[in-house]
Amino acid sequence: MAAAAVALAAATAASRRSWRHLFRWRVPSSRAPCGLVCSTRGLSGGNEYDLLVIGGGSGGLACAKEAADFGKKVAILDYVVPSPRGTSWGLGGTCVNVGCIPKKLMHHSALLGSAIRDAHHYGWDVAPLAQHDWGQMAEAIQNHVKSLNWGYRVQLQERKVRYFNMLGSFVNEHTVRGVTKAGKETVVTADHIVIATGGRPRYPDDVEGAQYGITSDDLFWLKKSPGKTLVVGASYVSLECAGFLTGLGLDATVMMRSIPLRGFDQQMALLVTDYMEAHGTKFLKHCTMKKLEKLEDNRLRATWTNHEEGREEASIFDTVMWAVGRVPETRSLNLEKVGVKLHPGSQKIMVNASEATSVAHIYAIGDITEGRPELTPTAILAGKLLARRLFSQSTELMDYDNVPTTVFTPLEYGSVGLSEEEAEKRYGQENLEVYHAYYKPLEFTVAERDSSQCYIKMVCLRERDQQILGLHFIGPNAGEVIQGFALGVKVSAEPRTLGRMAEAQI
Repeated sequence: MAAAAVALAAATAASRRSWRHLFRWRVPSSRAPCGLVCSTRGLSGGNEYDLLVIGGGSGGLACAKEAADFGKKVAILDYVVPSPRGTSWGLGGTCVNVGCIPKKLMHHSALLGSAIRDAHHYGWDVAPLAQHDWGQMAEAIQNHVKSLNWGYRVQLQERKVRYFNMLGSFVNEHTVRGVTKAGKETVVTADHIVIATGGRPRYPDDVEGAQYGITSDDLFWLKKSPGKTLVVGASYVSLECAGFLTGLGLDATVMMRSIPLRGFDQQMALLVTDYMEAHGTKFLKHCTMKKLEKLEDNRLRATWTNHEEGREEASIFDTVMWAVGRVPETRSLNLEKVGVKLHPGSQKIMVNASEATSVAHIYAIGDITEGRPELTPTAILAGKLLARRLFSQSTELMDYDNVPTTVFTPLEYGSVGLSEEEAEKRYGQENLEVYHAYYKPLEFTVAERDSSQCYIKMVCLRERDQQILGLHFIGPNAGEVIQGFALGVKVSAEPRTLGRMAEAQI
């Protein structure tokens, strides 16, 4: 289903490009298509580019390419500041290099291990205890990622988008200074500027020796196995990484301060961690890290406080990975120089419904923006829609409601809409109707796999036609499953409509 959606989107994009070369919208001379007042300088043609994008991640690339498809002169600045451990990567942003793509491939590698253990039930004469080669997997995945880096550069060249491998900072509202790794400076001017610099993993500032740990920025580029690993945090990044490490045969432990998957439906989150715990991942619950010490053999001694037991505990690990949140990449942009407002707490950029910041002609999309989901598909679509509003007289805004997402833990969790907790806050428990069921996937039957955490839940309003507020699914291929249901939720389908659907032939 996801493949079909991608194919449809590609066909639509191809069709759209075919007529763009024949017809060009004329932009009004006094006002941008989105209704924001343009500067006299921009209209006079005094700037070198129509659009400058700062940040070469998924959202920034999508915006730049879309604008170029309208015949606009576009430039993009992208520079990866190496992680504290020295890891860096190419064009494409977090998702491609140190997020979705390598994560999903390592998750798939772990699932293949589970399939090998099931195989003899289906008549395959294979060794159920086959050993995994981290180095071979890492090399293959890293080579694929590098091919994507190159592919993005080719796409920019084909559209005549100027790519600057530079760290950008504002000089004024139409001017950005770029600095190369060697220190060479270039000044770029543009009518419109889009900030799409995303975020980076946060290192804790209250843990002695925190610098000895790594983050997801490093894990996917390790040449050698991380060995016995402690993952600190209970975010989706933490659980996904601990899950595939366990699936690859490594000793993995998750340290949780409070609840898992904050912001997600907590009944579903606990089912996810129950499954992980039952299949080998260890959990240190109600614990907070105190210090890390590097030993002579380069292993790490971790010391933490167990708040439930009221005592200090310690153990030795080969690797400690921080997964305790992310910080927006706003610090080096010199935003205060031009007056772009940041949220006082998160330090993310404040934007309105049209992705505009507090400064005319400066916009922001993706993880860098306050109140937006930190998801690649939303950043991509937001970037495309922004370019269309700026350069093709479109008025369509990004709809951030009912965006599906999937947590790629060993037993995947897909969701769209509100969690049960959030639905109760908004509408009251007495106004909700919750449909739910446990089920056993067919592929679990012959291999006699445990399905006690395979579960689906639909949260609805009790009144009128029982509008679906949220749908949650735990089980194999949850991403593909929830993508299909998301369309129904998006168009306000009713439970009875889903109930009348015949099942797909198997």
